[in-house]
Amino acid sequence: MENRKKQIVDLAIKLIQQKGYVAFSYDDISKQLGVTKASIHYHFEKKEDLGVAVTERLLMRLQDSLVLIKNSSVSAEEKLKQFIQQQAEKFECTEICPISSLQTDFESLPNAVQEKIEEVSRLELRVMKEIVAEAQAEKIINGSEDVHLLSVTILSSVKGALLYRRVLGNDVLVEVLNQLNRFLRKP
Repeated sequence: MENRKKQIVDLAIKLIQQKGYVAFSYDDISKQLGVTKASIHYHFEKKEDLGVAVTERLLMRLQDSLVLIKNSSVSAEEKLKQFIQQQAEKFECTEICPISSLQTDFESLPNAVQEKIEEVSRLELRVMKEIVAEAQAEKIINGSEDVHLLSVTILSSVKGALLYRRVLGNDVLVEVLNQLNRFLRKP
């Protein structure tokens, strides 16, 4: 039972990455999993319930990342590179970050899902800010830059590169990651 629920959430995340929240349906899930729509409704009465489950999973992943980052003994520079690389590599060429996809659909999301994606977005930014602040403290990146603005710039660059990669190919992402590494070096 829990396995089926996990499969539904996993597939919903994939579909959100590929099509967006608004564009996928229970019919898509039922066809790909080979189950009835009633089986999906048994676990998630409404699409909104599934959307909340998806955002809770994303939140859990980010919380796990934050714990790993805090407990890691590698340098802040390595943490930053690993986090950016993780964000960039965990998606196939035709997929985008599920957080970005939900942010794109934000105005069309049910209120409960909007609230959860706001929470996820705040945590994602907090993770990046902690890494950037640590990198500044270690004098790896320019300490005169505003931590919040630098964190938003990094996240936006990586997520934007994922969108461009979807259309123009993998080279765009590689180029942006290389450029970020150059920008982040302390002058």
